Amino acid sequence: MRGLTSLSRRRFGQGLGASLALASVPHVGAAHDGSHVVTVRMSRFAFVPAKIELRPGDTVVWVNDDLVPHTATANDEHWDTGTVETDGSARITFATPGDFDYFCVFHPHMTGTISVRSDNGG
Repeated sequence: MRGLTSLSRRRFGQGLGASLALASVPHVGAAHDGSHVVTVRMSRFAFVPAKIELRPGDTVVWVNDDLVPHTATANDEHWDTGTVETDGSARITFATPGDFDYFCVFHPHMTGTISVRSDNGG
C-alpha cells in the first residue's frame, strides 16, 4: 500500500475541511417535504427556542427539562398542552396558518411564538 504524499495529504485535508464546513451549513429545502416535528424545550423557566416557524401539518413537541411542571397555553386559550411534568412531553399539530403566542400558566413570564406559514407565505 502506498503512503500519502504531502500533496495528496494536503488535498485530503482541504477536502475534509470543506466537507466539515458544509456539514455545519443548515439544510435549505426548496419545498416542504411532508410534515415535521419540532422540539421546544422547557428549560430554566424558558421555552427554547422561544420562536419557531412551521408549515401547516407540522407538530410541536414540548419537553420539560425543569424540576417543576409547565404548560404551553395559547394566549387566546384555543390550545393548551395541559400540565407537562418534569421529563414529560406534550405535542400539538398546527393545521392553520397564523401567528400563535403562548405562555406557561404557572410561570407567565415564560412566553413563545409559533408562526405557521403555508408554502405560498400566507
